[in-house]
Amino acid sequence: MGNTPPSLNSQAPLPTPVVQKPTSESFPRFRWRRFRRLVLAVQSILLVANLFLYATWIVFHPALGTTALVVLGIVAVVAGVSFVAASLLTWSYFNWAVRAFYTIAAIWVGLMTFCIFAACASWIALGVARIAGLEIAPELIADGFFSGGLLVGVYGVINAATVRVNRVTVKLPNLPDAWRGRVAALVSDLHLGHIRNIGFMRRVVARLNQARPDIVFIAGDMYDGTVVDANACAQPWSALSVRFGALFVTGNHEEFSNRAGYLHAVAGAGVRVLNDEKIELEGLQIIGIHYGETVDPEVYRAVLRKAAISPERASVLIVHAPHRLPIAEEAGVSLQVSGHTHGGQFPPGSWVAQRVYGEFVHGLHRLGKLLVFTNWGAGTWGPPLRVGTNAEIVLITFEAAD
Repeated sequence: MGNTPPSLNSQAPLPTPVVQKPTSESFPRFRWRRFRRLVLAVQSILLVANLFLYATWIVFHPALGTTALVVLGIVAVVAGVSFVAASLLTWSYFNWAVRAFYTIAAIWVGLMTFCIFAACASWIALGVARIAGLEIAPELIADGFFSGGLLVGVYGVINAATVRVNRVTVKLPNLPDAWRGRVAALVSDLHLGHIRNIGFMRRVVARLNQARPDIVFIAGDMYDGTVVDANACAQPWSALSVRFGALFVTGNHEEFSNRAGYLHAVAGAGVRVLNDEKIELEGLQIIGIHYGETVDPEVYRAVLRKAAISPERASVLIVHAPHRLPIAEEAGVSLQVSGHTHGGQFPPGSWVAQRVYGEFVHGLHRLGKLLVFTNWGAGTWGPPLRVGTNAEIVLITFEAAD
């Protein structure tokens, strides 16, 4: 037992990190003036989208009566404003009513997306049928496509709620002998808030305990960034039973306001916060940098220089987003682990994410001497749907490169 490395939770072999105590400004308050253009733009898009669905439905169902048209019109308008209204409420309230309202509205945005695909397909199919001289009832076309769209959306909700444990092997040059065959779990993008909360966090910790990795890397966006009991949500981490404990850095959602409140809550649950610093654990360099310090390239370079990474020895950089990769590569980092992208969750978001991040949107890829692993995240943001992506925890097995 004398050779067993101490847990990071004990803080014995490592310098104690400084975690700022929360203040009255540590948790989010919605800044209307700053975001009003974005809010109005999103609201306009959602309202137009729902009215487009309404128009498509009534055109393809000409037998609808006046009462049905009025009722559907009201539903379309209410649905069109529900998500923005619910989102604004989440910045001020956390109770069962707001949680239920936001969950329903968010699910509808996801279902609406696939209904829009269905509506477009209906118009195309109707046009093709008319050109080909086929006599197909318009309502049959719409009913078929809309049913398919809704089924895909329902699958997306179920798929997003199913967290998978995936495995990958990473070979690092100059890996310390002590780390050969060891396993690190990568967790990111839990987005604890109004949809996923304490129960979800408990299930994730239980899966980690069952998987028995040697260490856990938490790569940001543990919180959704809206009003939530941060301490209660973090508390399940205290039940984590992992050899070297867990390490945490913030994501962009913890940076919506002063991140101190989140850091204090996470540290209070026994998770070690890496405040833009490097630690060494049995010869492996582990660097953790908060999202805010990676946005500006010069600030990011300065933080990495201060970390004094030794390029001739293996290192792991925990950072939320797979961006600014040349900077990490220049600093001599061996492996960067990230989340953030969600893979876009579902189309068309997945197409946008692929366009923005390219091959680094998910999986293990290389940039020069730098290896980058990006996971899809365990939770979701906005619509709790995943189609074409999965909610995941990734177990990374370290091996020495030849």
